[in-house]
Amino acid sequence: MFTVNAKASEAIAILANYNAASVAASTVTTGWISAANHERFLAMISTGVLGASATLDAKLQQASDSSGTGAKDITGKAITQIVKASGDNKVALINLRASEVDVANGFTHFRLSMTVGTAASLLDAKVLGLVPRYEPSSASNIAAVVETV
Repeated sequence: MFTVNAKASEAIAILANYNAASVAASTVTTGWISAANHERFLAMISTGVLGASATLDAKLQQASDSSGTGAKDITGKAITQIVKASGDNKVALINLRASEVDVANGFTHFRLSMTVGTAASLLDAKVLGLVPRYEPSSASNIAAVVETV
């Protein structure tokens, strides 16, 4: 358990990053993330300016390995569709507990899937790991994390 002297950056891990980009009408995903090293996860989806009549859907999917074998949606882990009329510069969050991954049927990994509909739109996303099974959580950071101050 972390003490009052622990840094916030030691309590979380950046497990996946979808770099800010203009995404054409299509589906983009993060890589598959192991659910083994953390008890809690948080997917953060940020929109920039959405294209004319654009929509954005986001959900968490699970698989039985890091290659995506047997991929299926995780029940109840999808945002309400974001639409152009009210969706520019918004943030949506999806919480996940490790126990919500279907481990009884061999599922061990998950990913964030985002679908842009109609027109190219700006978006960015990160998946964080929290409540680590082994401290510090930051030891699980992806390679893209190059500095912590």
